[in-house]
Amino acid sequence: MDLGVPQQKTPRPRDAAAGRVQLAVVVVDADGLVSHWSTGARKLFGVAREDAIGCSAGELLPVAGALRDHGEPSRDGMYAEFGPELDSSLSGVVAYPTAGRARVDQRDRGRIEVLWWAYPLVGPGPERLLVLAADSAQLRGGEGAEGRNAETIAPGFALHTDFPGYLKLSGRLSEILPSMSVQEATRIVSQVLELGYPVLEFSHHDRIPVTPDWGVPQRSGHRTSEDARRIADGQLAPRAVPRPELDLEYAAVRERLEFLNEVSGRIGTSLDLERTIREVTSAAVPRFTDFAGTHLRAAVLAGEGFPDGPPDVTTVWHRVWVEHNDEPGRWDDTVPVGEPIAFPEHTPFFQCMVTGEPVIIPYVSEELSNQISGEFEKRDLRPLITHRSLLIVPLKARDVVLGFMVLMRRPGREPFDDMDRTTGAELAARAGLVLDNARMYTYQENVAETLQDSMLPQVEPRMAGCDIATRYLPGALLGRVGGDWFDSVKLPGSRTALVVGDVMGHGLNSAAMMGQLRTAVLTMATMEMPPAQLLRNLDDLAQRLGEQYLATCLYAVYDPIRSELQIANAGHIPPVLVRAEDGRAELLDLPTGAPIGVGGVAFATATVRVLPGDRLVLCTDGLVEVRGQDIGAGLAALCASAAHPAASMDDACDTIIRALNPSGGRKDDVALLMARLNGIPDDDVGEWQLALDPREVARSRRLVRGKLLDWELPDAVEAAELMVSELVTNAVKHGRTHHIGLRLVRTGALLCEVSDDEPAPASLLDATADDEFGRGLVLVSSLAREWGSSTTARGKTVWFELALSRLPGPRRNDW
Repeated sequence: MDLGVPQQKTPRPRDAAAGRVQLAVVVVDADGLVSHWSTGARKLFGVAREDAIGCSAGELLPVAGALRDHGEPSRDGMYAEFGPELDSSLSGVVAYPTAGRARVDQRDRGRIEVLWWAYPLVGPGPERLLVLAADSAQLRGGEGAEGRNAETIAPGFALHTDFPGYLKLSGRLSEILPSMSVQEATRIVSQVLELGYPVLEFSHHDRIPVTPDWGVPQRSGHRTSEDARRIADGQLAPRAVPRPELDLEYAAVRERLEFLNEVSGRIGTSLDLERTIREVTSAAVPRFTDFAGTHLRAAVLAGEGFPDGPPDVTTVWHRVWVEHNDEPGRWDDTVPVGEPIAFPEHTPFFQCMVTGEPVIIPYVSEELSNQISGEFEKRDLRPLITHRSLLIVPLKARDVVLGFMVLMRRPGREPFDDMDRTTGAELAARAGLVLDNARMYTYQENVAETLQDSMLPQVEPRMAGCDIATRYLPGALLGRVGGDWFDSVKLPGSRTALVVGDVMGHGLNSAAMMGQLRTAVLTMATMEMPPAQLLRNLDDLAQRLGEQYLATCLYAVYDPIRSELQIANAGHIPPVLVRAEDGRAELLDLPTGAPIGVGGVAFATATVRVLPGDRLVLCTDGLVEVRGQDIGAGLAALCASAAHPAASMDDACDTIIRALNPSGGRKDDVALLMARLNGIPDDDVGEWQLALDPREVARSRRLVRGKLLDWELPDAVEAAELMVSELVTNAVKHGRTHHIGLRLVRTGALLCEVSDDEPAPASLLDATADDEFGRGLVLVSSLAREWGSSTTARGKTVWFELALSRLPGPRRNDW
């Protein structure tokens, strides 16, 4: 592998090739135990990886100055044996690297001489010492014209900037760390560059940067005559004879790096959780594995936030996707997609999810297959896993297991090995990060949607004298949270308040402002404020809340008995009125006013006469505004679509949405409210004036009885008479100068209203057994479906409603 390493500043070009050496790479943790042991380390020291990992570094590495020594010095002053203790450089006291030469005894080769470089590491990871080592024999080129041989070569350190083309040189330093995760390698490489680039010193004058040689043959397999002459003169070190097994190892490393690079480009193209899961699972098949199944914790899949605590036997997992290259349907019945499952304790799947570490089973024997399958009730996994190679890797984020991937290879394919385990772990690490990003996005989407839904009212489709339909569309690119709202408020006298508003801006702040303003409108509406007065009060409130409170609002009150609308506008787009008589749609010409929060601007109330069947359409500007177009075109399209015949109110709303938002890609959110103004016929209204005379109480009962019998509502007579009697009695007692008003309205329910000129609101009293008064409203509250009291400058109105389908009878023992 010719890395194309640049030459140093002053030395001879002949020295460059000598820097290419086969390296042993070892990482030691804070406890002095080996945590990484490369293939080069196995070949140099003759210790297998499985025997080295977890062992004391002092028992394996002849590294003086980095490990505290307990052995006897050799003839050249170096130590052949060292104890397991790490010196103070690993605790941060000494922050410089060390290098040296040592002689070790190897079983097959006898005593060999080793050059080594040791770097103390710091940081959040467990790595505390990086050791690079090489056999000095590969650098022995014989005596040259200048008398240099292997004895003149010593390990050392130099700034990587000492060499021309150092950027290319430092960029390839990560190749020294094979089979290591990107996170580990990045942290270690950054510290190596700070502490000093490993070099070979020739007589302490010439320095050559060390670059790894994994045994890959050069571009040309033949020596030139010039090469032969330079080797004879000692000017060029002889190249090692290419070894096929090293070529295969290098090819395997490159293949896995290319695979991980390809996977990184394929996953994470979307923040959609379901799509991300499919990408992650499909990326592994068939290049890395023949079967891949992804399981996620139920909380992650449901978008409920970050999982709390480690998983256990009660944790429910969902098999969210399966990809394989077996015959179609082979896995569907036994491992169906979407299945919730809790994994038994004595299985490799449980081991992976609780330890957060990959689990590898190179070959699933029939005995092991029976054991694993036996842990699952009513599920025979044996035909699927027997004689296969199994690798289970965790999907983690912030050290919490979100899920895991089950990977399997069929018989006849190379079984999973340690390098595959590292590759699978790296794949899972990248996939876990992407899945966590998608999970967080899904969670935020759910939070935003829940917040928006909680702030929007559940509008009753039928109010007294009108039918209502609504639509809310979140902005396509703004996180589903906005400041648009609509509302309907039930008012005394069978009237209905209709509201549409739009807080300027988007996001959580706008949604929070919208919630405050909506609550204020709802409160003031129940106080029967005229539309203009309500907007003035809302404007004052917005200014007190802060300068950022700016909103447009349209407030209308529909009186179905008088067949009229009273509307006030605060900077909002005008409403559309569709006339039932000829189907014509028109924009209502209203005083526009300034947006809420501007202050110092008067609002005016306009009165519009309507007929039964007319439809009123209120919406926010997100429906009609298109960037680059005049808003007049959008309003014209709104009128045209609103006038289109429809079978129902919902169909009419859908027609408008389809016409003005055909692709569903509007950036702004949209609120739409449509009300069909049915009116209340005169035959369904009974209205009388009563004098301030106690004898009028009896008359009120007779009037109510007569009207209910005329309406063929005999079941309502007794309860209505009793409650009207109580309300009229209170009005006679507290009235001042004017007459008492009594009104009955028959719609979907029976509405009764009693009005007087006393502005003090009616309220429930806690009457004791000795009190002669104070039980009237308690009686009304117990018999009526709904009741209430509203106050105006002219007095108050107390009302109650009785359901016509099932009317309560009086409970005489409560009187």
